[in-house]
Amino acid sequence: MSWTLMIHGGCGAMRPASLPAETEEQARAGLTAALDAGSAVLDAGGAALDAVVAAARVLEDDPSFNAGRGSVLTAEGRVELDAAVMDGRDRRAGAVAGLTTTRAPILAARAAMETSPHVLLTYEAADRFAREQGLEQVDNAWFVTPARRAQLDTVMEAGGAFDTDIKYGTIGAVAVDEAGHVAAATSTGGLTAKRWGRIGDSPLIGCGTYADDRACAVSATGLGEAFIRAVAGHQLAMRMRLGRQGLQVALDAVLADVGALGGSGGLIAVAPSGEAAWGFTTPGMYRGLARNGGERTIAVYSDR
Repeated sequence: MSWTLMIHGGCGAMRPASLPAETEEQARAGLTAALDAGSAVLDAGGAALDAVVAAARVLEDDPSFNAGRGSVLTAEGRVELDAAVMDGRDRRAGAVAGLTTTRAPILAARAAMETSPHVLLTYEAADRFAREQGLEQVDNAWFVTPARRAQLDTVMEAGGAFDTDIKYGTIGAVAVDEAGHVAAATSTGGLTAKRWGRIGDSPLIGCGTYADDRACAVSATGLGEAFIRAVAGHQLAMRMRLGRQGLQVALDAVLADVGALGGSGGLIAVAPSGEAAWGFTTPGMYRGLARNGGERTIAVYSDR
């Protein structure tokens, strides 16, 4: 059987006329590197879970995206990181939220799945767990870039309100391997100027991250509050399993539901059959697809 890998680097107000060429080039290079990492795993006959984690790790260390290094800042001026992984074979899942010192949140999420009895770990205790697992720790300042600091300053000067030019830079990956198993991984820094320990949809299983061999694997990006209320990932899978909808039809219906709740964003999804779909309700979404045999697509806008 063939394999398929899809990734996203977030969606938002990216338009050809306003997105600097250098910014777009850097993001496309990051997407290419992530596809390379995940594809190498799948080309070698590896598991979908290993592939999505490999792709996510590349994007977490790329400051072009709002995950890991280059994440947005909270209202208090620090980075708080969320991530989740899910294996469609047995629906095992792991997630972390509010990390401040763990360099690779997606590895902490995987460790939570594989070495703890819990699904979701949070804040200081989650960082402590990651340290106990031997995962690299860094000072919170390591995640901060000048561009994100300036972004926070702009938002706070406007009273802490989110503007219409927001870019949801959450990263994610979904894959189906040669055995027909699916997996999903999502990682994010959340929303600029978030307060009160806010946690979005990315680490919430069934919302921003979901995988089930009986249906599909899903990763979301966008206004997390709306994706939580829509239970977006699980809804997509249930539309397929119980509603007998096709993957793209189900994905589009979920985005419409998110829109009805006042949210915007994007989704990527793959089915065990190898079928793949993506969609977004913002001007652009950083995204990529790779299949065995060399097929590859990288795009930012609706047409390219």
